[in-house]
Amino acid sequence: MLESVSMVSIIVPTLNEASQIRHTLRVLQALGGEKEILVVDGGSDDETVSIATAAGAIVIESARGRGMQQHAGALAARGDVLWFVHADTIPPPAAISDINVALKDSSVVAGNFGLTFDGPSRAARHMTAIYPTLRWLNLCYGDSGIFVRRITYEAVGGFRQFALFEDLDLLKRLRNAGRFVHLKTRIVTSSRRFEGRNFACMWLHWTALQVLYWAGVHPNALASWYRQVRRTKP
Repeated sequence: MLESVSMVSIIVPTLNEASQIRHTLRVLQALGGEKEILVVDGGSDDETVSIATAAGAIVIESARGRGMQQHAGALAARGDVLWFVHADTIPPPAAISDINVALKDSSVVAGNFGLTFDGPSRAARHMTAIYPTLRWLNLCYGDSGIFVRRITYEAVGGFRQFALFEDLDLLKRLRNAGRFVHLKTRIVTSSRRFEGRNFACMWLHWTALQVLYWAGVHPNALASWYRQVRRTKP
């Protein structure tokens, strides 16, 4: 067994998140446990950076791209544990304690949280219901609050410069390095990207992207199609 970790570095990638980041940072700052909060901005042209700075977060500028931003945050972090939290995701009050408890087991190298999508929409309800099955299939994503021992992150090479599925790519390497645990504790993430969209069509597109990814198509090749799908509304 290992002693409790000394610090958790919370890494938050942002791009034009002025409407979300203030509340997210307020919740993160209220968490118990030793921590630092790093906001890694990919070139926002709204008030994201000034809000994060005023809130007392460490603000880092990075090339745009969630994988690159999160990796930049990891390189600048001082903690023994790296915890990647999206700007529209809200963790529960005991999140850091839950992470520390999980990592007392020396066989555990990383993990994530259960996930609830906010809002009353049909898409939010469906995604919340579907997510446990995705976890059972080892398909968990960055919005589930992935945490990892710093030493393990560095050993596996961290996030790569992929435009899509950078989280799945990292998870494959983490699972080869040791145990990846799924905490019962749930975090809440925004369902805003589903708003105004046909859920069935969106799900079919996402499933197709998954199949192509696991068939070996490079994530950067899939990213342009994904961007087109996100811009298209029925």
